[in-house]
Amino acid sequence: MNSRVSSRKFRSINRRELLKLTPVVALGAFAIPRLREPLLKTGLSFSDWASARLFRSGHLAPTFTDSDVTPFDKFPINDYDVDDPGVDFDKWTLTVTGAVQKPGDYTLAQIQALPKFTQNTRHVCVEGWDVIGRFGGVRLSDFLKMIGADPTARFVYVECADDYYESLDMATAMHPQTLLCYEMYDQPLTREHGAPLRLQIPTKIGYKQAKYLTDLKVAHILDRVGYWEDQGYSWFYGL
Repeated sequence: MNSRVSSRKFRSINRRELLKLTPVVALGAFAIPRLREPLLKTGLSFSDWASARLFRSGHLAPTFTDSDVTPFDKFPINDYDVDDPGVDFDKWTLTVTGAVQKPGDYTLAQIQALPKFTQNTRHVCVEGWDVIGRFGGVRLSDFLKMIGADPTARFVYVECADDYYESLDMATAMHPQTLLCYEMYDQPLTREHGAPLRLQIPTKIGYKQAKYLTDLKVAHILDRVGYWEDQGYSWFYGL
């Protein structure tokens, strides 16, 4: 009897000691250069996978009153390259390809013919700042329905006039607050804020909200993920 008790106690102690050692072992692994990058990629992939499982398509990001909105001139202008890539508005179209029934070039007027939605939501930057803005546009889900997007497709991928690129999971693309945004503060987008069309996604971090859109592809697989994601940033990055 005493022998069995001692054995169980020994195993219990060993388990506790092993759990205590786990962070130390993990930290030691990160200290090995050849293991550091694979461990980081694995951890980031797991985080994205877990975040996607927790995402609820019916859960809305907080909205705010007009009095809560940050003044337009206090809304930071942020980009990865240039503030104005020189889009020719008169010739601009959004080129649609991929798993859709109606590929082609869509004018801003065609996009604006869809129901318009306006929302006061928070924009969160990965650099650590956030502001509440007023955004107007059409639901990306409505546009995807208009072009006959394949309902079994997994991704929406976009390219931009400044050579930026980004992708969304389909659940985020279909979220009711995800907009093809053409207005801020009830005025047409300025060039610095992404005119003539950008993504506005209050459930995502700022770098997912690509500006100066030129191309949109509905896809089952991705050739490229996103400008920052291809440099090691989180792909899902939900808020």
